[in-house]
Amino acid sequence: MTAVRWLVALPFVGILIGVAFANQVEPLVLGMPFVLAWIVGWVVVGAAVMALVYALDPINSRPDSQDAGEQP
Repeated sequence: MTAVRWLVALPFVGILIGVAFANQVEPLVLGMPFVLAWIVGWVVVGAAVMALVYALDPINSRPDSQDAGEQP
């Protein structure tokens, strides 16, 4: 599970470091400057990564766990 949790760092790196390389106005993507479309894209990817990590977390697959803080 620890390896899957490293996926959480991917959107952080994409937004923080990628913006320096995507910092341009042209081309327009869906009417937005490229840098804004880059950030919006990484926000969407971040939500997908969080959903994936949640789905793969074994504590969420147990039917008896009603509380997220409950330890086995």
